[in-house]
Amino acid sequence: MIKYSFILLIFLATTSWSQTAQKTLLTNGFLHVGNGQTIPTALVGMEGEKIILVKNALAYSIKNSDWDTIIDLKGKHIYPGFVAPNSTLGLTEIDAIRATRDFEEVGEMNPHVRSLIAFNVESNVVATVRTNGVLLEQATPRGGIITGTSSVMHLGGWNWEDAVVKIDDGIHLNWPNSQEPDREVGKSAVKKSSKYEDEKRKIYQFFELAKSYKSEGTKELRLEAMKGIFSGEKRIYIHANDVQQLLDVIDFTNQFQLQHPVIIGGYDAPLILDRLKDAKIPFMLPRVHSLPVREEDALNYAYKLPGILQAAGILFCLQNEGDMEAMNARNLPFLAGTAQAYGLSEEQAVRSISLSTCEILGIAKQYGSIEEGKKATLFVSVGNALDVLTNQVTHIFMDGESISIENHQTRLFEKYKQKYNK
Repeated sequence: MIKYSFILLIFLATTSWSQTAQKTLLTNGFLHVGNGQTIPTALVGMEGEKIILVKNALAYSIKNSDWDTIIDLKGKHIYPGFVAPNSTLGLTEIDAIRATRDFEEVGEMNPHVRSLIAFNVESNVVATVRTNGVLLEQATPRGGIITGTSSVMHLGGWNWEDAVVKIDDGIHLNWPNSQEPDREVGKSAVKKSSKYEDEKRKIYQFFELAKSYKSEGTKELRLEAMKGIFSGEKRIYIHANDVQQLLDVIDFTNQFQLQHPVIIGGYDAPLILDRLKDAKIPFMLPRVHSLPVREEDALNYAYKLPGILQAAGILFCLQNEGDMEAMNARNLPFLAGTAQAYGLSEEQAVRSISLSTCEILGIAKQYGSIEEGKKATLFVSVGNALDVLTNQVTHIFMDGESISIENHQTRLFEKYKQKYNK
């Protein structure tokens, strides 16, 4: 009898807590909604995990007694949580130590490999990235032709089950290189790869097998994992950059009638903008802070790429794949800042790492902008969050829960500041 009474008390306490979710109001902040709009003096109200109020403070009166907590931001900036797509953040801790790299498997066709269960919420790197305003990420496997299945995670929670936003959102395909060095012509010259057609044929054969697969009797894990991309439940993320790759990817997605293709890369996209616009395939662009691939390309080519796609009306977002990408995910806001300096407006730059990313990932109904009814995943910065000199995060809310801005680096800073200030 005592045992059942104890269980009943826990149930009643849990029910009582869920019925009295905390209500928090942010006042007098400069709101960057994420969809291109701003409210210079804003009210943002949260109840539980949802945003319940977004208003202009100058045109809307509030009743203080309606809120459990009121935070006066005094002109600070409010942003939706930034999103780092196509990232190994949370899947690796120290790139130089193999035992901490949990993002790559052996084999060529690994659609059944899931990044989800390898995600480490206790990562010290995750905490440092979060305190620059990056609150969501797409944990993405690497290696092989089909690298595996990614999942969208928020950078908080007790374990991967608690942190997951979208389970198994899509499969990643590395399109084969269409070019190889032509040493006979010159050091930087290229020619069509001798292996390209064979490697492309291998992809077509696997997709034809996967599309015709019927799950009767013994199940094939690889083919089971592929079913979602043909039904539209999963996205297919195709990593491709040069013109030949991009044109072949368009043909490939048409032939297999893939409903949600996304191109990761697109370095040569400006050369075939009309074809890409007609194809209506969104892009996750290459790292903005990159050197040009070809000698004849402008030094600031990668800086200008977002502005070129914006002018063409092609949906895109920014990502950070490359050297030391996990720790460099903290620089995502500054990639957007560079894109702003080379063609985007400030709010277009904000959108490129918030709402546009969420639209491409298929989570825009919940995340990506600060609007009523969406999840309260947002942060507050003293100044412009896209500027390295003014990005200073003071508040973080993850699904309505206030998250500490402290991390390993801030603790070390405080430790040695005390030592050397004596």
